[in-house]
Amino acid sequence: MTKAIVLSRDNDAFRAEVRTITDAELEAATAGDDVTIDVGYSTINYKDGLALTNTSPVVRKWPMVAGIDAAGRVANSTDARWKPGDTIVINGWGLGETHWGGLAQRVRARSDWLVRIPAPLNARDAMAIGTAGYTAALAVLALQDHGVTPSQGEILVTGATGGVGSIAVALLAALGFTVVGSTGKAAEVDYLKGLGASEVIDRTTLVAAGKPLQKERWAGAIDSIGSTTLANVCAQTRTAGTVAACGLAGGMDLPATVAPFILRGVTLAGIDSVMAPIRRREAAWQLLARHLRSELLAGMTREVGLAGAFDVAREILAGKVRGRVVVDVNR
Repeated sequence: MTKAIVLSRDNDAFRAEVRTITDAELEAATAGDDVTIDVGYSTINYKDGLALTNTSPVVRKWPMVAGIDAAGRVANSTDARWKPGDTIVINGWGLGETHWGGLAQRVRARSDWLVRIPAPLNARDAMAIGTAGYTAALAVLALQDHGVTPSQGEILVTGATGGVGSIAVALLAALGFTVVGSTGKAAEVDYLKGLGASEVIDRTTLVAAGKPLQKERWAGAIDSIGSTTLANVCAQTRTAGTVAACGLAGGMDLPATVAPFILRGVTLAGIDSVMAPIRRREAAWQLLARHLRSELLAGMTREVGLAGAFDVAREILAGKVRGRVVVDVNR
């Protein structure tokens, strides 16, 4: 028996509840999966917020166990690469969308989807990072792949107090970059500077439509907002700079021109955390393990039980969550 958050829909009537699912239900829904995981912790990301509130069509199969993240220990496996007791993290691959997800005490998954949690991180740390932090690490890798270095100038992080933004600021600062955070929360300036931001700007400077090319400032940027914000960030990026786009909190549209790309050689790098290949995932987690200090991670994280996920989902969509939220699925 497994306690889980189950999402269901009957004649367009949506229901989200904590309930117990049987081993038989779990096995039937995950037929063909070869690893069973005892989950210690999950988390709430923006996409989880959309799914738990039925705000956007995240879920593609009903009923669905929610949660795009999980971390814990292997209970059993038919794949020789994984043994009982191995500490793993899993995210993406349709978890919580087309495959029963991680807001549960037990998960079944494919062995090819798992990443071993690198020391010194543990399962709780992995969920304090979660998809949001792992996505931030993928974005940092993209900047590095395109040759962005600390000596080239400032890096902008939009949505800086959110899950992606908080980890991005901390990770970039640890790597020696000069980081500027953009936020609409004036009260969180000290929080962002504590993560390593050298400056904090008001997000309103980026939300109004601007010129196709603006004054060059950013050597690179990590954007989790999209829409006009992303267009302005690209227009302000310096020649040969790179912008990593990984979110749509401000909208899916991009009201931009080709000017930054063909006149300044700016690169717009899309970040796909869901289907990223396993080696890329491992590189991201190694980067996080090497450069995120545990005390800094603890300072940006709070914890709730499984039933507390619903309130957090509403808070995250309202922009009221700072940093990361860990879900202890066993309370």
